[in-house]
Amino acid sequence: MVLNRQVLVLNQAYEPILVCSAKRAIVLVFLGKAEVVEKTQFQVRSVTRYFIVPSVVRIFLYVHVPAKKIVLTKKNILKRDRYTCQYCGDGRRRMTVDHVIPRAYGGIDTWDNLVCACTKCNNIKGNRPLDKAGMKLLRKPRQPNHLTFIHHFVGIHDRCWKPYLFIGDRSVQWWETSDTFRLSPHSVQRISSH
Repeated sequence: MVLNRQVLVLNQAYEPILVCSAKRAIVLVFLGKAEVVEKTQFQVRSVTRYFIVPSVVRIFLYVHVPAKKIVLTKKNILKRDRYTCQYCGDGRRRMTVDHVIPRAYGGIDTWDNLVCACTKCNNIKGNRPLDKAGMKLLRKPRQPNHLTFIHHFVGIHDRCWKPYLFIGDRSVQWWETSDTFRLSPHSVQRISSH
């Protein structure tokens, strides 16, 4: 149904803060609390009016959103690493979670110490540190930020979300972003052209 479509909500400074339903976004626009930044080709009709279904809305008040903590779970580790082994790069085998620094060597359960690994690589590494196992990580594990959450966990439901989530040709990759969300000059330029 059209009213259940997902809409990206930006605060006054064009920072993505959440994803809501189209119905909620239309109500925010109707009440004068938000404006449509990007729209879809769909519309919703009432008896006397019609509303364009938005894809991205910007609320008029600045809402400071504290850094959101994403829960450390096996499922979220696998999603962060895109169900791809961080040792061999294979994404077709059965996956598990591996401690980069094993618990026996003082490794703990943190975003920086847990990676997705295929069962073959996990068995080869065993209970040894990377250097003793003769293995290397393809990418250093990091705690995802809320942009990562929207991008990988919620998903990109419309291509016009990409500039607001820093996804595109010249934007940074999700694993290179800091935990603090800041607008880059390139993104400000893109946003102001809308």
